[in-house]
Amino acid sequence: MPNTVTVELPDMPRNRAALDAMGEMPGSQPLRGVTILAVEDSRFASEALRLMSRRLGVRLRRAETIQAARSHLKLYRPNLVIVDLGLPDGRGEALIREIVAKPAAPVVLGTSGDPAGRAMALAAGAHGFLDKPLESFAAFHALLLHHMPDQMEPGLATQIIPFDAPLTPDALALRDDFARAAAMIEAGIEAGTEAETQVYLSAFLTGVAHQSRDADLAAAAQHAATQPSASRFATLRQMLAGRLADPIAAFGEAAAQKT
Repeated sequence: MPNTVTVELPDMPRNRAALDAMGEMPGSQPLRGVTILAVEDSRFASEALRLMSRRLGVRLRRAETIQAARSHLKLYRPNLVIVDLGLPDGRGEALIREIVAKPAAPVVLGTSGDPAGRAMALAAGAHGFLDKPLESFAAFHALLLHHMPDQMEPGLATQIIPFDAPLTPDALALRDDFARAAAMIEAGIEAGTEAETQVYLSAFLTGVAHQSRDADLAAAAQHAATQPSASRFATLRQMLAGRLADPIAAFGEAAAQKT
């Protein structure tokens, strides 16, 4: 079975006040019926994509690895594929090249928190790029509008939703990412493959930290990538333990700094 998750949209509330409060008045979902495949290893970043996609009426499916994405694309034809550049089983640029080389390829966007990611994704053939952290609904909407004007609902092809409602962070998704990183550290140390673990772990945690606006964790993750000794994981292990104990508080501090 492909390693994907399909997010089904719930029934929309019928009460006008409830719809207005959600920013989802009838007619404000210009991409209803469109399907996006997100090739993204972070649950936290995927949750941000899910929230933004829902406001546009988009159905989001997720694959955590390149192999899972390949399996998915054998069975389904999404309208758009968003590919994170740092994935557990390889670089996202390789998957981008594979997808765009096929006939009738979908729109492909690269995404990364690395400032160099945009150039790498476009060089691989991506049609556009989505910067991390994923937090601006207006920017996400404008990007999809630019690349998929033919998919818009009639009458909404030139309309950009005139608000940028903040995304509500999912502390459980963030905790899952922290737990995954902590498990990778322990497994790498036990197997004696900590040097290899550091390369992917650094990119993964840096992306999660950028998405959650956690500057301290981002700095520690980037520092760990250059260190050859398992002892260099000590700081990361301690930081992750604290965030696993109370991920809501950890995110709250980052959010407070942002406002």
